[in-house]
Amino acid sequence: MRTNRLIHEKSPYLLQHAHNPVDWFPWGPEAFEKARAEDKPVFLSIGYSTCHWCHVMERESFEDPEVAKLLNETFVCLKVDREERPDVDDLYMSACQMMSGSGGWPLTIILTPDKRPFFAGTYFPKEGRFGRPGLLDLIPRLHELWVNRRSDVLHSAEQITGNLGASVSRMAPAPSDTLDIFTLETAYRELSASFDQDHGGFGVAPKFPSPHNFTFLLRQWQRSGDPHALHMVEKSLQSMRLGGLWDHLGYGFHRYSTDEFWLVPHFEKMLYDQALLAIAYLETFQATHEETYRATALEIFAYVRGELTDSEGGFYCGEDADSEGIEGKFYLWTVAEIGKILGPQTANVFCHAYGVEPDGNFHDESTGQNSGANILHLIKPLHELAAELQRTQDDLAQELSDARFKLFKARQQRVRPARDDKILTDWNGLMIAALAYGARVLESPLLAQAASRAADFILKYLRRSDGRLLHRWRDGEAAIPALLDDYAFLIWGLLELYETEFQVERLEQAREMTGQMLEHFWDEEGGGFFLVGDDALDLPVRRKDIYDGALPSGNSVAALDLLRVGRITSNADLEAKAHRLFSTFAATISRYPAGYAQLLNGLDFALGPSSDITVAGKAGSPSLQTMIRVIQARFLPRKVLLVRHDGATAQRLAKIASHTKEQVSIGDRATAYVCRDRACLRPITELHELEFALNEPENLQTPG
Repeated sequence: MRTNRLIHEKSPYLLQHAHNPVDWFPWGPEAFEKARAEDKPVFLSIGYSTCHWCHVMERESFEDPEVAKLLNETFVCLKVDREERPDVDDLYMSACQMMSGSGGWPLTIILTPDKRPFFAGTYFPKEGRFGRPGLLDLIPRLHELWVNRRSDVLHSAEQITGNLGASVSRMAPAPSDTLDIFTLETAYRELSASFDQDHGGFGVAPKFPSPHNFTFLLRQWQRSGDPHALHMVEKSLQSMRLGGLWDHLGYGFHRYSTDEFWLVPHFEKMLYDQALLAIAYLETFQATHEETYRATALEIFAYVRGELTDSEGGFYCGEDADSEGIEGKFYLWTVAEIGKILGPQTANVFCHAYGVEPDGNFHDESTGQNSGANILHLIKPLHELAAELQRTQDDLAQELSDARFKLFKARQQRVRPARDDKILTDWNGLMIAALAYGARVLESPLLAQAASRAADFILKYLRRSDGRLLHRWRDGEAAIPALLDDYAFLIWGLLELYETEFQVERLEQAREMTGQMLEHFWDEEGGGFFLVGDDALDLPVRRKDIYDGALPSGNSVAALDLLRVGRITSNADLEAKAHRLFSTFAATISRYPAGYAQLLNGLDFALGPSSDITVAGKAGSPSLQTMIRVIQARFLPRKVLLVRHDGATAQRLAKIASHTKEQVSIGDRATAYVCRDRACLRPITELHELEFALNEPENLQTPG
C-alpha cells in the first residue's frame, strides 16, 4: 500500500493520513526548503484525530486521486496535528480568524515558503456546494494568484504577519491599566446577561461547557453572596449531566452540544474536558454538598481511569466522534435494540426516562431527517420521574441502573471509536490537578495514586537530560519542546498534588518548573508569557495567548501558579510578576472580562482576602489528619495549605517555605497557623477553634 512521509510520525492524526495520495510532509524545515526550491506555496492542513469534519474532508478530498494530483502539482503539502503543535495551530488559527472572521477544524492555510499566510479557510469539499467552494475550483484560483499576482500575495502575507505580531505588542501595559474587583463584577454581569435561563449554559448553540465560567461564578457567589451566581452554576451542571452531552452508559462528557438543550453533542471525548469539568463539579459539591455533583465527578474519573489511562500512568488525549465512519454510531440506540436487551417492561420505563422515541431523536446531519436512532438523555431529574411514575426514587434508580449496565455491556460489543493515545504534558497536568483535587474532596487514595503516577510519568518520560520539559509522548518517544501551557498546567497539577499528599518533592518540582517557565517564556520587556519558548522558535511570530476558550490559556493558569508558588515560598518577585501579567493584559480583558474567566480566578485570589494555612504535627497522627480534613472539606479557593510534619521533612519544607521553620506543633498536638491577608491568628490546637476561624473569615483580620 502506498504511503507518504507521515508513515514515520507518531501522531495518530498524522498516521491516519499516511496512506493518502497527497504527498504530505510533517511540519519541519524539509517542507519549506522544498517550497523555496520549487517556488511553490505551502498547503497547510491542521486538524486532530478525534475531529469529525477532519475525517469528512479526508474521505472527500485527501483520499481522492484527482484532488491529490492537483494539490501535489500546485503546493508543498503539510499536515499538522493541532494537539502536537498548538503553537502552529494558535498562530494560523489567529490568521484565519483575522482573514475570514471565523475558524475551526479542519483548518486550511496557504503560506508563502517563509511561513507567512495569505489565504485561510476551514473545511473544503472536493466540489463546491451550498456556497462553499470546492478544492477542484479553489486550487486553480490560488495557483493563478501565486503565478500572476505574486506581488499582491506577498504584500498581503506581509500585512497579515505584521498584524499577528502587532497583536502582541498592543498588549504592552499602559501605566493606568488595572484589573480590580469591578472587573470581576463586570464579568459576572456579562455572564448573567448571556445565561440561558431555560437550559443553563451561556449564549446560543453550539454550547461549550467552558468549566472556568462555573469556577469563576462559584468564587463570585462566595465573594458576594449573590444566589444567582450559584444558580447559574447549578442549573448548567445539572442540565449538562441530564442531557446527551453526558454519556449515560460509559460516563464522561462529549466535547460540546450542537443545540441549546445539551441534547445532541459532537461525540468526541477529550481529556481536558473531563479534567476541567471534574474540577467544576467538585467545587460545586464543596459549595453545596449535593450528592449529584460528587457522583458525577467520580464517574468522570471512572471513565478516564478505565478508557484513557496508559499502563504506566499517563493519560491519553481522547476518543473519536466516529465509529465505522459514522459520527456517534457507538452511542446511539433504537427502540428495538433497547427492547431486545431489556425486555418490554423495563424497556418501556427506560425509554420514557431517557427520551427514547420510536422515530429517533437524532437527526442525520446532512439530510436533517430522523434516522430512528436516539441519544440517551434523562428527560427530568430522577426524583421527578419517580413521582411521575409513582415509584420510590430508590426503586426506580435501581431499575435504571441495572438497565444501563445491561446496555453498557451490549455496547461493549460494538466497534469502539478510535482512541488518540498521545500523552500530552499540558492535558495531563489538568487531569493531575483534577484527580488530586478529587482525591482530597472525595477522600479517595486511589485518585491520589492515579494523580501521582501521572505526575511521575511526565517527569520521567517527558523531560530532556537538562530538565527541560517536552510536550508529547507516544509509542516510547518524547518530542517537541514544551510550550507555556505544558509548564503552567503541570505546575497547577503539582500544586494540587502537594495539597493532597503533602510530599515536599511536589513543591520542589513545582518551584523548578516555575523557574523554567520564567526563564523560557516570560517577556521581561512587555510582561506576560509567550506561548513558545525562547529556545524553540520555528514560527515567524512569537505570540501571547490570554483568551480562555474551551481550554484556559497558559497565561491565565500561570497567573495563579505564580501567586500560589510566590505565597508558598515567600517570593515577592513571583507575586509581582503575576501583578504585571494582569497589568499587561488589562486593556484586552477590560473590553470583555467574561472571556477571561480563568484569569479572573487568579485575580480573585490576588484581590483576596486569601488565607495562608500551615498545619504542624506528627505524620499520620489522627489529630493532624482530622485538622487537614476539616480544611479540605471546605470550599476555600483563596487559600494556600502547607503541612509541616515533625522530623526531617520539616527541614526540607523550610528550605522552600521558610516561614514554616517556626510553625511547630504545640504540646505534641496538631497545631494550625492561620493567616488572612498577612494578618495572623494565634496558633490553634482545638478543632472547634479551627472550624470557627474557617467559617468566620472576618475573625482573621485580627493581627497576631
